[in-house]
Amino acid sequence: MYESMAVPDDGRPADLCYRIDSSGTPAVISISRPGLGTFNAHAPDEMVFLLEADVTVVLQRQRPDLLFMHAAAIEMQGKAFLLAAESGGGKSTTAWALLHHGFGYLSDELSPVDLDSLCVYPYPRALSLKHAPPSAYPLPDDAIRLPHTIHVGASSLRGAVLNEPRPIGAVFVLQRERSGGFPTLRTLEAAEAAAYLYVNALNALAHSNRGLEAVVHVAGHVPCYAVSIGELRATCALIEHAVKRAFAF
Repeated sequence: MYESMAVPDDGRPADLCYRIDSSGTPAVISISRPGLGTFNAHAPDEMVFLLEADVTVVLQRQRPDLLFMHAAAIEMQGKAFLLAAESGGGKSTTAWALLHHGFGYLSDELSPVDLDSLCVYPYPRALSLKHAPPSAYPLPDDAIRLPHTIHVGASSLRGAVLNEPRPIGAVFVLQRERSGGFPTLRTLEAAEAAAYLYVNALNALAHSNRGLEAVVHVAGHVPCYAVSIGELRATCALIEHAVKRAFAF
């Protein structure tokens, strides 16, 4: 899950340390860390979910200066592009597909934004999918298939995996096309974009004015678009065209 985020052991104590044990029949997986106590999972995918959720909360507490967005982050020509959506809204699947179209990988779920530089920090853990993608974007043989989720390690992803912050080029708010029609894209005015960003901000209350100033700042300085997603290849083509047109890539 975290192979690309490994760093050499420099002898310093870890900021966060977990212990994971499995016992019993059927197996119960216990997860513990100092200050947390112990919580239990009954399946590997539940264990991954609980561990990831706790790490995310701790990161937000340690870096309250950052605006943590519930968004995937991909990269092209040095710019980061955020894909924001509600849970199950297609962030990870769209990010996975766009990696086949020349984009690099920063994150599929968590995008910490520095409000001063408007750069997004990478969080390149394994890309996680709830369902297998269409056949045009096949999974690698070493994808980890758990009962309810599929995980693709960074070393098996298409495109480069980034480990340095990148300035945000644009934000794409993904919305499901209920009719299953052709995808569409429209430019969001700053006020509407800020409303969408606020819904997808994980730590808004850590910022002044309940986070409103933070999302207004992002929406006022970064181009934002609403994408009504449809067939995956067509959706990718639409986003890729918008990126290349806006930045002359």
